[in-house]
Amino acid sequence: MPRIRLDTDGPVVTVRLDHPPMNAFDTAQRRELAAAVRELADDGEVRAVVLYGGERLFAAGADVGALAAMGPEEVRGWNRALQRTFDEVARLPVPVVAALTGYALGGGLELALAADYRVAAEDAQLGQPEVLLGIIPGSGGTQRLTRLIGPSRAKNLLMTGRRVDAAEALCLGLVDEVVPANEVYDTALRYARKLAEGPSAALEAIKEAVDHGADSGLSAGLALERSLFTGVFGTADAGTGIRSFLEHGPGKARFDGRARDN
Repeated sequence: MPRIRLDTDGPVVTVRLDHPPMNAFDTAQRRELAAAVRELADDGEVRAVVLYGGERLFAAGADVGALAAMGPEEVRGWNRALQRTFDEVARLPVPVVAALTGYALGGGLELALAADYRVAAEDAQLGQPEVLLGIIPGSGGTQRLTRLIGPSRAKNLLMTGRRVDAAEALCLGLVDEVVPANEVYDTALRYARKLAEGPSAALEAIKEAVDHGADSGLSAGLALERSLFTGVFGTADAGTGIRSFLEHGPGKARFDGRARDN
């Protein structure tokens, strides 16, 4: 049975983790996710993506039983592949929204960290519990978590392995919105649809400027921003937006939704 499902709703595609009971990442699910993400990256009709694990939970991490059977060399290759897959999620050229229900732990949280926006259920539990197994996160947890909530807070979660509830996650900046559990997916989908109506080239440029600029010095980040600004300025959507502003005022532009150039 497939462990990853793609559900299309116009320009928005939901990547559904479907590996019960806990959506634990094993090699098969990782490969399916990688294939799905590459398909989405090459599909010019896709304008936003939602990551979803279902009504019960998002994902409870890696398949610990499978990891226990690996030696250091094998686990290094397995981890490298999972890290690469989550990085491909982060580098999708469209907005990515994570809809978090139940547990988002270990590799599950690392996948959520690769999204641009996170909606959590009121009863959600998030954490990086790897230290409790005597190991560390290996698929972005030490890096994306630190960049998102800061070194001190990240070290607290990483070193204790403790879980945080949705309210604390919101205070930490780990999630962006908290809603009742039965509203998580609809809220994420609604936000993704709103972003999908925006100018695709500008949204892609914003992701690139923020993500890559954060990993460089200010001067390099400003140079990247300048280059991206110049490139976006020449797009049809920029012409539409500027013309609409001059004729009708701010916030009334309707972008054409054309496919991205492949």
